[in-house]
Amino acid sequence: MSLIESIRKQVTPIHPEGYVFIASFGVATLVLGSFFSPLGWIGAFATAWCAYFFRDPVRQTPLDEGLVISPADGVISAVGFFPPPPELGLGVEPLQRISVFMSVFDCHVNRAPVAGRIVKIAYKPGLFLNADLDKASEDNERNGLVIETAAGRFGVVQIAGLVARRIVCFVRQGESIGVGDRIGLIRFGSRVDVYLPGATRALVTIGSKAVAGETVLAELRAGANRRAFKSS
Repeated sequence: MSLIESIRKQVTPIHPEGYVFIASFGVATLVLGSFFSPLGWIGAFATAWCAYFFRDPVRQTPLDEGLVISPADGVISAVGFFPPPPELGLGVEPLQRISVFMSVFDCHVNRAPVAGRIVKIAYKPGLFLNADLDKASEDNERNGLVIETAAGRFGVVQIAGLVARRIVCFVRQGESIGVGDRIGLIRFGSRVDVYLPGATRALVTIGSKAVAGETVLAELRAGANRRAFKSS
């Protein structure tokens, strides 16, 4: 293994969405530092935090099709039954929903909770309330995906938060995706809701930590086992 390959394995990658922000913070640091050195140190800290925010680590994703994997890093903020957003077309009856709240210190690259085909993408403008609040699911800016699988249709909703001002979606309607594939990114604090079909059993509780692409949120059938993994 070459020295460069060894370094790459040790350093967490940065998602390309962050390049322009990191560069902007870096330029601002140089300008401010030239006028007043303490401002330069503050700018350097902000630049380092920006690079940390846009990190995109490799994850080991369970491949058993009976499992639902977390789409986001963060804390489980809700587990229960809620009506899905109307724009998803999943009906008006409450569905089991698991919400993952992302603070500004969590990795914000979102991943597919299940493998399937994206049959709908629906963006809805809205407010920028604290994403940890229940009403953020109804009032905040959001981008929803409907993923069709053999077990039914799943709703995945990216919700902008108090600081977030931009939801980025990496996928297109009609595209097939694998579990753990990158589907989008939300900048600077937010939440992701997953709406589950049928008699899916939640395996997490409010307050527990989740890791995108790795943590099992729910199972679609009893006795689902993690037989294989993939790195992505």
